[in-house]
Amino acid sequence: MALAFNITTPMTFIDKLTSNEPFIHKFDRDDKKLQSKAKRLCFELNNSHPDDIEQRQTFYKELFGTVTSFMNIEPHFRCDYGFNIHFKGFALLNYNCVILDTSAVHIGANVMIGPGSVLACVEHAIDPYQRSAVGLYASSPITLHDDVWLGANTTVCGGVTIGEGSIIGAGSVVTKDIPAGVIAVGSPCKVMRTITEQDKWEYHDLSPLAF
Repeated sequence: MALAFNITTPMTFIDKLTSNEPFIHKFDRDDKKLQSKAKRLCFELNNSHPDDIEQRQTFYKELFGTVTSFMNIEPHFRCDYGFNIHFKGFALLNYNCVILDTSAVHIGANVMIGPGSVLACVEHAIDPYQRSAVGLYASSPITLHDDVWLGANTTVCGGVTIGEGSIIGAGSVVTKDIPAGVIAVGSPCKVMRTITEQDKWEYHDLSPLAF
């Protein structure tokens, strides 16, 4: 099935990347140059001392488009560009997370992303000549609203929005939007049920975390 992306309006490569709209693009030298910078910063971040919070925050600011003071990104994190990734508040990205940010990726406050998870805005052309010889790819933004939790080894595809407070079960492949306040699981990911008051655990200390 052909992609119904609007490619009639002339745009620069950076405009396409940051437009928050789907686009089709041919891989070129601009991609490679920008990705080289991100690879360097990811290497430095992944090899920084875990207790050197100030240095890690410096890498966050240089790599990402929007950062906050409350972020925890475990090694070995990888991304395509970095400047297309925007954090709203506290975020935990566990070990070996990958974000292919060929479009904007918006990560809400108090989002937890389990180890081995992938957020992939990009998809390559179906036609083999266009995919391999020409280097065409398409891209769409990804949004994780506040309090989303992605279980380990979750894959979120381009164009997906996951609603506030929802949980995605481990190993899921999310190809379509997920509404707020639900548990969803599977490949492709489907809503299993709504999260209710009955899901609260009994525990003596429910004071908020202090960082």
